[in-house]
Amino acid sequence: MDLWQLHIFTKVVELKSFSKAGAAIHLSQPTVSSHIKDLEDHFECRLIDRLGKEALPTKAGTLLYGYARKLLALKGETETALAQFKGKTRGHLVVGGSTIPGGYILPQIIGSFMKSYPEVTVALEIGDTEEIVKAIREGAIEIGLVGARYNDRHLVQEQVIEDSMSLVIYPGHPWKDRSSVSIGMLAGEPFIARESGSGTLKSLGESLQNAGVDPGALKVVATMGNTAAVRQGVKSGIGVSILSTKAVEDDLKNGSLLALSIEGVDLSRHFYLTVHKSRALSPLCSSFADFIRKAG
Repeated sequence: MDLWQLHIFTKVVELKSFSKAGAAIHLSQPTVSSHIKDLEDHFECRLIDRLGKEALPTKAGTLLYGYARKLLALKGETETALAQFKGKTRGHLVVGGSTIPGGYILPQIIGSFMKSYPEVTVALEIGDTEEIVKAIREGAIEIGLVGARYNDRHLVQEQVIEDSMSLVIYPGHPWKDRSSVSIGMLAGEPFIARESGSGTLKSLGESLQNAGVDPGALKVVATMGNTAAVRQGVKSGIGVSILSTKAVEDDLKNGSLLALSIEGVDLSRHFYLTVHKSRALSPLCSSFADFIRKAG
């Protein structure tokens, strides 16, 4: 077993395909298959199931995938630390972003960071807040920007960027001429919610509780897995929702959605720079963290 084989293995798992993994790392499919077989021989068990057109990890493969990501992340940190020791800022950094910062904030920050440090490469992994926090806790991601604070003794979180949420409706909604609604009006309206691991949902729950309102009073008619789906659901008239203003900025400008406030409810929130408490940040990660603080 070597790190190169683990790199190939993680690509197969992530892309669910031997041929796609080969194309991503410029290897032929037979070469990829040969490396996976070497790993299976080494561990004396099957790691990948070939199910039709998809390649999916077995239970042993899923276990190995978690450790492989940690080892590959440590390899990158080692190379970065040695480059920093020699007075160079270069290397590869894996950054996690929950849905809103990952889609609307981090790409611009990463672009500016890479212009300042042209020998640096960055991989941005996007998931809901719970997924990013889990990856940081397990060591697969060194740093993340998420939309909710977690009471977790393994994490260190720093409030860095302010955001606001808005009640969004479609232009033909009966509330289209209003600038705000009462919480009682909202409670009776069909509502589209984000999935349970969402930082937006967590922040919304906290905002409602701070206003003395039970989040369970909302009339949830649909739960959707990402912001884009919720936006389309609102446009289609399924219901109203509460989303980050950053996520619907273009929709508000072109008039495909309208934004309202909720009387007596503070919909402001923050994004949190998140790292593992027991993990010493690599020099490259520290530089990126400082870059985010300045951007915030």
